[in-house]
Amino acid sequence: MKEVRDDPKFERIQNHAFERLSFRQRETTNLHLDPVVYKKGEIIGPEFQKIRADKDSILVFADDEPFANFGHPCRYLLYDADSGDFHAERPARFPPVRDVREPRDLIPFHQPKKFIENPNLFKIRWPIWRCPVLWREGTRYAILYSGMSNKRHLNDMEFLYRTLIDIYHFDPSHIQVLSYDGSLNTQDGVQTNWPGDGTAYRIQVNDQGNRAAFERAVDNLKPKLRADDTVLIHCNNHGDYDGTPGSSYLCTYPSWGQYYNADFSAKLGELPHFRQLIVMLEQCNSGGFNNSIIANSPAGATSVASAAVESQSSYVSADGNWDPFARDWIAAQAGHNPFGAALAFNPDSNGNGKIEASEAFNYADTVRDPLDSPNFSQSSAAGGAIGLGQDYHIWWWWCIILREILEEWRFRIPPEEYGRRLRALEPELAKLTAQIDAHSDTLKQETTEHIRKLVDRHFA
Repeated sequence: MKEVRDDPKFERIQNHAFERLSFRQRETTNLHLDPVVYKKGEIIGPEFQKIRADKDSILVFADDEPFANFGHPCRYLLYDADSGDFHAERPARFPPVRDVREPRDLIPFHQPKKFIENPNLFKIRWPIWRCPVLWREGTRYAILYSGMSNKRHLNDMEFLYRTLIDIYHFDPSHIQVLSYDGSLNTQDGVQTNWPGDGTAYRIQVNDQGNRAAFERAVDNLKPKLRADDTVLIHCNNHGDYDGTPGSSYLCTYPSWGQYYNADFSAKLGELPHFRQLIVMLEQCNSGGFNNSIIANSPAGATSVASAAVESQSSYVSADGNWDPFARDWIAAQAGHNPFGAALAFNPDSNGNGKIEASEAFNYADTVRDPLDSPNFSQSSAAGGAIGLGQDYHIWWWWCIILREILEEWRFRIPPEEYGRRLRALEPELAKLTAQIDAHSDTLKQETTEHIRKLVDRHFA
C-alpha cells in the first residue's frame, strides 16, 4: 500500500462518497478516507471477508452503524487510484484493518455520529458500601476476555474487575485477564485513566486476547477446580456470525480471528465438574453462544447473559466509553454505575440480599440501549439464581454495626487499600458471623413457633 494523502483527487472522491448517501444515511453513516493505494489483488480488511482490490484503488470506509460493535454492516467504496473514478462498492462487516499491529490512519471526513469526548459527569472515587461477601464454601474464579479491544471494552472489564475485587472480594490471583496485546493498549491507543473515577487502571492484564490465551486460561483452571467452586466468564470486544444458526464467533487479536462458539463451548466443556458457571457476553451476535455453552457446561448450574441475539449487533454508549449491556449488568452487580451513581432501581427483586444472575440480566435488559437485543439462558432455576457472593437467609444486622465502625476509614484511605484491609479482616469476621448465624437459626426456630401459636390463637 502506498500513501497518497496529498493527492488532489481526494476532494472529488470525498464529494462522490457523500453524494452516494441517501438523506437518512447522511445523518447516520460515518465516512473515512483511507490514505493509501491498495494494489490490484491486495486483500482489504480481515482475510476471511475475501475482499480484494480489482485494480489499484483508493478506499472510502462507510460505517453504517457507528455505535455498534463489529461485526456490523459497513461498506468499502473503491476508487481508481489514477483517475479517482468510482468503480466498486463491497459490503463488509469489519473495518479495513487486516492486523492491528500494522498502524492504520483512517481520516474521518463525515461524522454525523460522533462520540461525546470527556462528558462533564460527576465521579465518585469511593466504592458504594455493600456488606462484605463472606464465602464459606468453594473458591471463585474469573476469566475476563477481550480480543480486538477498543477503549470501551477495556473500560467495561475494568469496571467488572473493580467490582469483583472491591465489592465481592475475589482473590486477584484467581482472576485471569486476557486483552488485546496483553497490556492496557487498545485500538484507540494505550489507556491510562479509567473514565469511571479518573484514576489509573487497576486491572492486571495477564495475556493476549486470542484463542490460545483463552484456552491456556481454561487449562490453568482444570487442576484447581473443585466440586463446590464458582467460575465467572466474561467476553467483550467484537464478534459476528456467518449468517446461519450456530455460526457466531468471537474476534481475536491481532487480525480479527474467528473463535467459533462451538469451539469456545467445547473448551469450557473440558473443565472438571464444579458447582456453578455464570457467563456474561457483550460482543455482537453473542446470543449464538448461549445454547452451546449450556449444552457443554460441566457445572451443576449454568447461566448465560448476552447482549444481542445471534443475528444482531451489540452497541456502544454515546461517549464511546462503554458497552451499555456490559456496563449495566456490572452496575447491577456493583450496586452503582461506573461513576458511583445510584441505579435506576434495586435489581434485588426478591429481596434476599444478593444479586442473582437473572436479576443482573433483568436490570440490564430493563434499562438497555433500545438497539441491543439481550437474551438469557439458564440450565435450570439454579442457574438463574447464581450469585457472585455468599447465600444468606437472614438479615445481616451485624453488617449495620460493621458499616458504622468502618465508615470513618472508607474515605481516609485509597479504595484499593481499603479493599485489601477488608479482605484481610474477612476470615475472622467469617468465624464471628458463623456463630451469629447459628444463634440466629435457633432464634428463628423459636420465633417461628411463637408466631404460629399467635396465629392459631386468632385464626384457628
